[in-house]
Amino acid sequence: MSFRELLADVDDTVFEVLGDAAQIEGRDVIGMFSAPWLQPKLGQIRTALREPHLVIRVADNAGVEVKQKVVIDMPAEDGGGNYTITNIEPGGDGLVTLVLRKSP
Repeated sequence: MSFRELLADVDDTVFEVLGDAAQIEGRDVIGMFSAPWLQPKLGQIRTALREPHLVIRVADNAGVEVKQKVVIDMPAEDGGGNYTITNIEPGGDGLVTLVLRKSP
């Protein structure tokens, strides 16, 4: 088994157990959603990152484009709801970060 195959197996397990359900233009994907304004407040640490984002695997990124609609399948209190992709940032590690903006 190659190193890349081993990492793909690890990613499969991590995303299956810890991932958040989402739909990109109606297509089901599993990713890691983060809404920075909902993060626990620890002391006075401030970061410049304020945009919500969804990290997905490169294989799930096929056909994804800026301005597409994303629905995060979780309660609104946890940041779930409708979003629009504003930027796509490949990480070089087999993952892609979709920067999101809340949609009405």
